[in-house]
Amino acid sequence: MKTIEGRPGILLTLVAALASSALLTGCQTTIGGQTLPSPDFLTDDVQYFPSGPEFKLTNQVQAAQKQAAEKKKLEQGF
Repeated sequence: MKTIEGRPGILLTLVAALASSALLTGCQTTIGGQTLPSPDFLTDDVQYFPSGPEFKLTNQVQAAQKQAAEKKKLEQGF
């Protein structure tokens, strides 16, 4: 019966597989109460969403101004 010590290739392969799986696996970690992201976030593509207008009712204000301008134009026409 041969032991693992008699087969250095198998032992080396096992150690290499464990080391590579530990190094190549990205996972979250908790250090000091903080949840830190995996190292893969550095190479992840960033999705950019441009910020919208600060005032949310811009379209309503423009519609009200347009209506007021049309009303003024009609009043001046009479």
